[in-house]
Amino acid sequence: MNVAIVGASGAVGQEFLRVLEEQNFPIDNLTLFGSSRSAGRAYTFRGKEYIVKELRENPEDFRGIDVAFVSAGAGVSKQYASVITANGTLMIDNSSAFRMDEDVPLVVPEVNGEDAFNTPRNIIANPNCTTIQMVVALKPLNELSPIRRVHVATYQAASGAGASAMDELVNQYREIQEGKTPTVSKFAYQLAYNLIPHVDVFLDNGYTKEEMKMYHETKKIMHAPDLDVSATCVRVPVMRAHSEAIWVETESPISLEAARKAFAEGEGLVVLDCPEKKEYPMPLDIADKDPVYVGRIRKDLTNDCGLSFWVVGDQIKKGAALNAVQIAKYRFKV
Repeated sequence: MNVAIVGASGAVGQEFLRVLEEQNFPIDNLTLFGSSRSAGRAYTFRGKEYIVKELRENPEDFRGIDVAFVSAGAGVSKQYASVITANGTLMIDNSSAFRMDEDVPLVVPEVNGEDAFNTPRNIIANPNCTTIQMVVALKPLNELSPIRRVHVATYQAASGAGASAMDELVNQYREIQEGKTPTVSKFAYQLAYNLIPHVDVFLDNGYTKEEMKMYHETKKIMHAPDLDVSATCVRVPVMRAHSEAIWVETESPISLEAARKAFAEGEGLVVLDCPEKKEYPMPLDIADKDPVYVGRIRKDLTNDCGLSFWVVGDQIKKGAALNAVQIAKYRFKV
C-alpha cells in the first residue's frame, strides 16, 4: 500500500510512524507531509530515510496514495481535504473537522468498524481521544443492556495538547525547582502541581468544547441518539495517557460478575481490577500501551441499574494514531 502522513513532525505524526511499524502495516511507499517549517526534516522508518515534503494545494501530490493519515489540525484538514481525496485517496483525519458531518463516518473499530465502509467523501474521522477510550469500555456493557446515561470525569494528560505541552510541563517543574516563575503558554494556568478543570474553549452552555465532543461523538459512534452523556474534562500534570471515572446507567441491572466478564471479553480492553492487591490502571503504567485498561469496577450505590468504573488509555496511541491505523487495517483488511 502507498501511505502518506500529513503532519508528520507533530506528536501524533511521529506516533503514526511508530504504530505503523509496531502493527506491521504493509507499506510499499511512504510519503511525509508537513508545514513549510517542517519541510526538509528527515525521519527514519524501517531503515530508510524520508524527507518531509511541504503540503501544497496540489492534488497530484496524493495521486496513487491509498490512505493518508492526517493530524495537522482542523483548519489544515478542512483546507486540504479536497486536495488529499481528489484522486481517490482515503483520508483518515485525526482532527475535529469532520467528526459530526453526516456523510463522514466516525469510527472506533472495536465499536462500529462497519461504518468505515461508508465513505462518500473518502474521509473517515478519528474521534476525540477521550471519546475513543470511553466507547471501547461502553460497548461490552451496552451489549448486555442498552446504556441510558453516562457521566464521566476525565483526567487528561499534557500529551493531549501536543508535544510542546509535554515539554512545557517538564520545563515548569524544572523552573519551579530553580526558583523561577514557571512559563505558561499552552494552558490557561500552570499545570505543574496543579489541576485545570478546563480543556478546550468554553461554550455558551457552560461546558467546554472537549466536553461537548464526548456528548455528541458518543451518540454517533454508538448509533444511540437518545443516549445521555455528561462530561467534566480536567487537565492533570501527567505526561501521557488519559484517565476517566465513568458512571453508567443501563436499562436493566448488570451484575458485577457479568460486567467483569463482559469487560474481560471486550475487544481492545484489559481488566486490571484487584483492590485487595492495590491493582488498578494508572497512567504511569499504561503510557505507550495499546489497549484500554479498566478497573475499580463496582455497583453504583444510588442506582440498581448503575455501574462505576475507571478507565485509562494512552492518548497518543489508542486515543489517536493507533485507532487511525486500526481503522485502515479494518477498512483494507490487512
